[in-house]
Amino acid sequence: MSQSETPETVDLFIIGGGINGCGIARDAAGRGYSVQLAEMNDLASATSSASTKLFHGGLRYLEYWEIRLVREALIERETLLRAMPHISWPMRFVLPYHRDMRFEGDTPTSKLLSVVMPWMKGRRPAWLIRLGLFMYDNLGGRQILKGTTSLKLHGTPEGEPLQDQFEKAYEYSDCWIEDSRLVVLNARDAQSRGAKINTRTKVVSAEQVDGAWQITLEPATGPRRIVRARMLVNAGGPWVEDVIRNTVRINTTEGVRLVRGSHIVTRKLYDHDKCYFFQGEDGRIIFTIPYETDFTLIGTTDADHADVRTKPICTPEEQSYLVNFASQYLKTPITTDDIVWTYSGVRPLYNDGASSATAATRDYVLKVDQSAGAPVLNVFGGKITTYRRLAETALQKIEPFFGKNDKPWTAGVALPGGDFPVDGVHALKDRLRDSYPFLSVRWADRLIKAYGNEAFDMLGDAKTAEDLGRDFGATLTEREVKWMVRNEFAHTANDIVWRRSKLGLRLSAQEIAKLDAWLTENAAAPSQKYAV
Repeated sequence: MSQSETPETVDLFIIGGGINGCGIARDAAGRGYSVQLAEMNDLASATSSASTKLFHGGLRYLEYWEIRLVREALIERETLLRAMPHISWPMRFVLPYHRDMRFEGDTPTSKLLSVVMPWMKGRRPAWLIRLGLFMYDNLGGRQILKGTTSLKLHGTPEGEPLQDQFEKAYEYSDCWIEDSRLVVLNARDAQSRGAKINTRTKVVSAEQVDGAWQITLEPATGPRRIVRARMLVNAGGPWVEDVIRNTVRINTTEGVRLVRGSHIVTRKLYDHDKCYFFQGEDGRIIFTIPYETDFTLIGTTDADHADVRTKPICTPEEQSYLVNFASQYLKTPITTDDIVWTYSGVRPLYNDGASSATAATRDYVLKVDQSAGAPVLNVFGGKITTYRRLAETALQKIEPFFGKNDKPWTAGVALPGGDFPVDGVHALKDRLRDSYPFLSVRWADRLIKAYGNEAFDMLGDAKTAEDLGRDFGATLTEREVKWMVRNEFAHTANDIVWRRSKLGLRLSAQEIAKLDAWLTENAAAPSQKYAV
C-alpha cells in the first residue's frame, strides 16, 4: 500500500479462522458490524477439524461439577441440531458397565466419595453413573433427543462386538457434527452478511495508531496490506497466547494450556450404527464411533503439548494406547495394523492450573484488554458444542464499545443448506435422487450430509454423471470441486478431501495428486474456470 492510500477501516478484525473466529464473525456481521477475519492457513485447519466430531454435553464433566458448562452444552445440542440437520444428527451411545470401572483420582466427585465411601476404593458405582445420566437427560430441557435407557448386552446387536463379561449397559443420546464443514458454513454465512473472510493471510502485526488497531496482513499471494479496526478479536486458538505476546504485544497473566487430542480411524469394527462410551481402569474414557460408512473412529487422548509450533501427530504411543483401550472391551482385539488414518489436534484450554490435562477446564474464558488503548478481546478455551453461545457472549463484551445493544439472533437461523426439518434428511435424499436419477444411494447420502438442500444448487442442470465434468474418484466430480472453490474457500486438494469432505479415506495418493494438479492448473482465472 502506498502512503497516499487510506486503509480500510472496520469495526471488528478477527484473527483466527476456526470455529470460534468464524462463529463470532457470523454473529457480528448479522448485527450490522463491519467485519474482517484473517486465517493464516485454511479454515478449520487446526483444532476445529481435529475434534471427536460430537455436539455433546460432556458427561464426564459432571464429575468435575462443571454444571453450568454441561447445561449450556446440553441446551445447545438441540439448538444446533435444528440449524444444521444436514451436517449434524442424533446418535445413541452405549455405555457398558462393570464393577471395576474407576474414577480419575483428581475429580471432585472421586475425592468426595473416597471420604464418604472409602470401601469403594476409587471404583465408580453404577448408581452414580445412572444419577449422572439422569442429570444429563434433564439439565438441558431435552425435546428432540431420546432419553437414557438400560440395555442387556447378551444376545443383542449392541453386545455382539463386546466381550462376554459385559452384561449390562446404559444407552443415551448425543449428536454427531461435521466439524470442519461447520466452520466453513459459518464463514459462508458471515460473508453473505457482509464480512470479509481472508484465508491464507497471516497477521504480521497489530499496533495502536491514533486510537485504533492498524493490522498488517500478508496474503500467501499478493502484496502486504493494512486494515484499521476499532476493536480486535483474538480467536487464534492454540496461537491465542502467541498473538497476545508477539503480534499484539501486550502484557497479560492470562494464558492457555495446550492439550493434544489424538484419534485413530480403523476398518469398520461392528455392523450397527451406535457408538460406544468405554471407561478405562485408569478413569479415562474413549469413544468408538461408526465413521464414514466403512470405518470406526476411536478417540481421544489427553496429553500436554509443549509447543504450538510443533505440529500435533498421533504418536505411536497414543495409537497403542487407543488400540489397547478399545481391545479391553472388544471381543475381537484390534491392533495398530487395523489403523487406516490418524489425526491429532491441540486444544487451547484456559490455563486454570489444573493438575492434569484431563482435569483442565473445557469452559471458555473471554477477556477484554484495553491496556494498549483500543480494545482487544482474547478468546481462551471453549468447545465446539458451545461455539454459538461463546459468540453471543463475545458480542456482549464487544457491544459496549460501540454503544449497541442488539438482541442475539443466531439460535433460530439455519446455516447454508440446513433450512429443512430435523427429521427431513431421508425425504430430502429421496427428492435428490428423483431429480438426479444417476446418483447412487451412497452418493446422494454423501451430498445431502454435506450440502443439505444446496445439493440441488451444486448439481444444477446435470442430467447425467458426465454432465458433472471430470471424475476425480469416489464420486468427487469437477462440478463439486468448483463449488467448493467458489463457495467454500477451498484452494488445495487437502482442503477438499480432508476438511470439506473425508474423501481422502477413499482416494489414492495418486488421485489426490491429480486433483491438486488440476486445482493448480485452473487457479489462474477462477472467475472463468470455476463458473458453474
